[in-house]
Amino acid sequence: MEVITRPSAKHAVDLVARLLADRIRAKPDAVLGLATGRTMERIYEQLAGSDVSFKRCRSFNLDEYIGLLPEDVHSYRHYMHTHLFSKVDIVAANTHVPDGSASNLKEAAERYERLIEESGGIDVQLLGIGEAGHIGFNEPLSSIMSRTRDKSLTPTTRAQNAVMFDGDVDKVPKRALTMGVGTILDARELILLATGSAKAAIIAQAVEGPITSMVSASAIQLHPCCKVIVDEEAATQLRGRDYYDFVFEHEPEWECYRN
Repeated sequence: MEVITRPSAKHAVDLVARLLADRIRAKPDAVLGLATGRTMERIYEQLAGSDVSFKRCRSFNLDEYIGLLPEDVHSYRHYMHTHLFSKVDIVAANTHVPDGSASNLKEAAERYERLIEESGGIDVQLLGIGEAGHIGFNEPLSSIMSRTRDKSLTPTTRAQNAVMFDGDVDKVPKRALTMGVGTILDARELILLATGSAKAAIIAQAVEGPITSMVSASAIQLHPCCKVIVDEEAATQLRGRDYYDFVFEHEPEWECYRN
């Protein structure tokens, strides 16, 4: 795992957008694992404004609320269409979001896993981190071996996501269909982005704390190719900051990204 601190949220977003664009240029038929959230909107805006082509890409989103139809303005399918899919040349049939409106959630989850496998697996998975320590909607006590399934959301997660529901926590669904921790770890590369002081404590736990089901993001420590990109505010509680900065300044692979 590599931890990269950038001077501001904008610099962190810029780096993640450049990394994703470079992965697609290197492999035009890349299978992308995508995430949602306010910070991700800035990444998608940059990608949509770039010259990178998504025409041969396939995508799989981390999660979707249970009970929301795809056309619901609060669904993650609608979010992805609004912020990325409608603005790039990706083929609609190649975009996948868990079906939170399915009558049989177990079958929908199993079908999602099969689709990922049939696509050859995810090449690069974009991640955020929740204040409860989740990746995807893998709330505390999620097994590190877990696969796509339905999960109940914590009050912390629902309160954090209320901003997307006009600030009304009561409108936030109580459950979601999510990739499992094991599904996420199967991706060939992970890129996790976190910005802001509210993420400082949980980033330190995920990166430097014990690997525990209470903080599902801590499982990224097990991944052989994981990059954690943070801004100065999110990096304030990292004990190994000096070493992480040294690596970024001296590893050849980062040379073209340092400016």
